[in-house]
Amino acid sequence: MLATKGDHVPGAGWTHEVKWDGMRVLVDRKATGLRIYSRNENDVTVSFPELHEMADVADDFLLDGEVVALGEGVPSFGALADRMHVRDATRARRLVEKNPVTLIAFDLLRLDGEDLTALPLSERRERLLSLGLDDVSWQVPPTYDDGQMLLAAAEQQGLEGIVSKRLSSTYRPGLRSKDWLKFPIRPTGSFVVGGFRHETDSTHRLGAVLVGEPTDQGLQFRGRVGSGIAGKAGRLLSELLTPLIVDESPFTEVLPRLDRVDTVWVSPVLVVDVQYLRLTTDGRLRQPAYRGVRTDLTPADLRTTGQNGES
Repeated sequence: MLATKGDHVPGAGWTHEVKWDGMRVLVDRKATGLRIYSRNENDVTVSFPELHEMADVADDFLLDGEVVALGEGVPSFGALADRMHVRDATRARRLVEKNPVTLIAFDLLRLDGEDLTALPLSERRERLLSLGLDDVSWQVPPTYDDGQMLLAAAEQQGLEGIVSKRLSSTYRPGLRSKDWLKFPIRPTGSFVVGGFRHETDSTHRLGAVLVGEPTDQGLQFRGRVGSGIAGKAGRLLSELLTPLIVDESPFTEVLPRLDRVDTVWVSPVLVVDVQYLRLTTDGRLRQPAYRGVRTDLTPADLRTTGQNGES
């Protein structure tokens, strides 16, 4: 179940929680063991070994939540990028020591074989709290009655925003519902990379990526993103993009010369998160900053959500 962008924070009959800057996952515990799945149903269990001991919480459950890297206490998607791409179990265990993650569990969909999705959120929340998920590696986030207060506090603390949820709402898997409303302080969207440029006077250091939004007509250009692409982040992007190089632009429109010059085109398959102030009147991202690669999303996911892939 996914949230819709809200235009005002609701009051009575709603509960409010922090919008976490992480990776949406389902944690599925069955008799065969515990598995962790990304939003596009990829098995990412090996990436997060510190969560494997959740198998001891109960014999059968399905949790909805978000994996976050808290770093210095504030969630950082950039820090999480070091973890979410790892598929080697030995390397994943080493990373636990220097860059641990925490599961923020905010919904319970199944418990002891009982499907809870038809219950109202208020009852699912009670069942969730009864599991006693209070560990350094997993926890249930607090909720608040005053959404405006929480939104102001989130802005002061540099958090991503808040999510407001109707207490009577049932859980509808895969649906983007108006029973869950998101209020990002500075929007973060997911976009597809269609090209890249090297830094000036460099043939190997990445300087910017050109991103677009997939539509029924094709990949529509949304601008160049250079901020946030430096050091390790740039090297990782370069490694992922180099095998994707193609001869022609994947964008639907002919780009201005300023954007075309020295651009290396790539096949439009890599999804990245970009934080931005707003979209300009000509459909370009204003003050964009690169946040990280989204291996849990595909271009098809963005086209079907119509919401830039935001969780």
